[in-house]
Amino acid sequence: MQDHRLQPERQVNPWYPFDGPGEWSLAKFLVENLSQTQIEQFLKLEWFKTRERPQFKSKDKLFYYLEQLPGRGPKWQCTEFRLKGYETEQPIHLIWRDGLEVVKQLFSNPVYANHMCYDPHHIYNGQEREIGEFWTSDDAWNIQACIYFRATIVPIITASDKTPVTRHTGGLEMHPLFMTIGNIQSDVRMKATSHAWRCVAFMPIPKFLVNSDYQTLLQTRLWHKCVDLVCSKLKIAARVGEFMVDPSAHRLDTYELIRKLCDRVDPWDLFSFLKEAKKLHLSGIHLPFWRDWKYANPATFLTPEILHALHKFFFDHVLKWVKETMGHELDLRFRSQHKRVGVRHFTSGVSHVKQMTGREHRDIQRTIVPTMWGIVTPEFIRAVRAMIDFIYLAQNPVHTDTSIKDMSTALSVFHEHKQAIIDAEARRGKSGAKDDFFIPKLELMQSFARAIPHVGSLIQYSADVSERLLITHCKHPFEKTSRQKDFVQQITRILEREETIRLFELYTLLASSPVSASGCTSNDPLLNVVFTEDDEVAGPEVDPALAWVSRVNPDAQRRLHAPRPVRNHFLKGIVSDDAKIAFNVTINPDRKRLTIVELQTLYDLVDFSQALYHYFTINYHGDLNMHSSRILLNAWFKFRIQLHSAFHERTIMPSQLLQAEPPSSEFSYGRCDTVLVQNNRSNVPYVVQVRAVFQPTALPIEAPALDQVLAYVQHFDVIGDKPEPMTGMWRLTRSFFHNVSQPQSRKRCSSIIPITDITHGVELIPVYDTLLAKEVNSSNSMEIFNDYFLNNFADKELYHTLAVAFGV
Repeated sequence: MQDHRLQPERQVNPWYPFDGPGEWSLAKFLVENLSQTQIEQFLKLEWFKTRERPQFKSKDKLFYYLEQLPGRGPKWQCTEFRLKGYETEQPIHLIWRDGLEVVKQLFSNPVYANHMCYDPHHIYNGQEREIGEFWTSDDAWNIQACIYFRATIVPIITASDKTPVTRHTGGLEMHPLFMTIGNIQSDVRMKATSHAWRCVAFMPIPKFLVNSDYQTLLQTRLWHKCVDLVCSKLKIAARVGEFMVDPSAHRLDTYELIRKLCDRVDPWDLFSFLKEAKKLHLSGIHLPFWRDWKYANPATFLTPEILHALHKFFFDHVLKWVKETMGHELDLRFRSQHKRVGVRHFTSGVSHVKQMTGREHRDIQRTIVPTMWGIVTPEFIRAVRAMIDFIYLAQNPVHTDTSIKDMSTALSVFHEHKQAIIDAEARRGKSGAKDDFFIPKLELMQSFARAIPHVGSLIQYSADVSERLLITHCKHPFEKTSRQKDFVQQITRILEREETIRLFELYTLLASSPVSASGCTSNDPLLNVVFTEDDEVAGPEVDPALAWVSRVNPDAQRRLHAPRPVRNHFLKGIVSDDAKIAFNVTINPDRKRLTIVELQTLYDLVDFSQALYHYFTINYHGDLNMHSSRILLNAWFKFRIQLHSAFHERTIMPSQLLQAEPPSSEFSYGRCDTVLVQNNRSNVPYVVQVRAVFQPTALPIEAPALDQVLAYVQHFDVIGDKPEPMTGMWRLTRSFFHNVSQPQSRKRCSSIIPITDITHGVELIPVYDTLLAKEVNSSNSMEIFNDYFLNNFADKELYHTLAVAFGV
């Protein structure tokens, strides 16, 4: 930025060639939101006749100004390809940029400075080694041992997929190749808003004038040839200065097979070559792009992928098996489940949905196991539960030898019980029921346990981010093009402008502020001021650009448009005694200054005053009745709880909103969530439903036990001394108080607790012993059942927590 030829002008006006922040923000808005035609129409509006025009009076002038901005990334190029002896309908053009230059740009970006890793390391939890980021894996140590002293590894991560860019007509497709580096922490690079991925190529998708049997083979060979060019300098960088080759047996065996096959059969004789390749379980690619890339081992770099190998497998197979056995009852049960904030509720059921996103797959996985109860056989439930166990364990951001063993055990349990799925005729094909499990993705799961020690946790390689990039780098830019034959070149120019605008926006934010965090004036060179990170990081949603600006120049961060970091309630909220949990209620209560009787009536809690009296007696040893008429209560219908990550203790997770709403026209029983509670009086956690959240105010006496936020809760009892064996979940029942003098009458056991006794929000699923009654719905399912399953699949953090707290 500082070396740009127009830097002298920017010493006076940081926004040059724009005349100031106003004109720059207008230019930025037009380029980011309008097509070229729309920009031209806007600049010619009659509105400008009575107002001052910007300096750029046409789209061409605007784009010329943008070309004068510093911070432009690696240049895009266009290279024509031909495959020996095979013609295509149109010339083959690869639009690409140098992979090495892209990697250099990412590696040197100061925005990621505090989110980078450079050295392999071991992390131990007690006696167990933890495997998370690539840098904690075996391969990181093995490669580091082969390179020069003080040199560092730059792991290259790529993602590629075809996507249609036209919705109904035209059939246009794009095949981008994305790249990032493994030095950037996974929780940062796996967020599309962090801009840690770069598009390095748009692969050609030609139509070869050959038999359709060889169309895919030729396109795949072309893909490898294109990647070869894009990554050619990266391969040189991996070799230069190296004095020994990685003796990876699997890689050498695979390419040795290919080389020997090429010696026997002409690889351009497609019929003969493909026939012989299949005998060796090869794909028919004779020049794979990784053949001369040092340390590139397909046995490890082709990592198992969570989104497609697990979530898509669940949707394509497991969910279909359940649908076959449960029919319409599956939809009824999903509709009836209690609505929780932040979790998708399937109001119309799940059977009708033909296509789902990965998030919807996850939401169904959460409750599918207890939802099957009472309809399918216990063995069927056990098989499905084992698969969900495997899916959850495979997503752990941190692994140990124990967790890898548990994951492998879960897969083995599925195979032990999968016959129940065949017996139920749930696995079906076009010709009816099937009696086999010949599913490639199921076989691929066997490799998960082997891959994790080599490359680290698999969640960091999930395709969720690349699926999002297909939208931001292909579909959205395509809408701004003229949709002519050169639409790919138009998209590269759009992407280049977006990168330039993003960097120039950071530059102007910092350069235009009078003083930076380092004490430098705006005329001083911009330095990457490195500050020591706080002991606690507020959540995985932190935007690296915002974090960097907040360190280098705190005043400028208010003007940066970026995803805001997770709010840290530990700073100003209510904190538990051990400082591990934070709570938050709004400054203004939903109901103010209620009497005890008014709150009892509002929430329809007949024993509220009795429970409050009991709490006061235990904690204050006084008579509440003497002061009850003067005590006023503030009430909240919801509150937030915030926890540290069960996997990374320094990481503060996004807060969870829990409800405690009074009865209303929509929810006749109220809308009340369940939580896990543990206090000093009980070493064993227990489950309660929060019916009211309140705080006494204007106390006529000094009573610390009352001068805090409290919760009126109703209790559940655990059935048995271990989880139900098929679902693996604890079974709970409503706790009732029985009146000895009136055996027929009973009321729910309740109590009042400080809100700080709550340790986690939990989800209960009714025990559906029979077909669901018509009157059951999401507003009453938490009230009319007595027995419930404590759902340990509610979220991945809770899954780990319950395994520790309850031994689930």
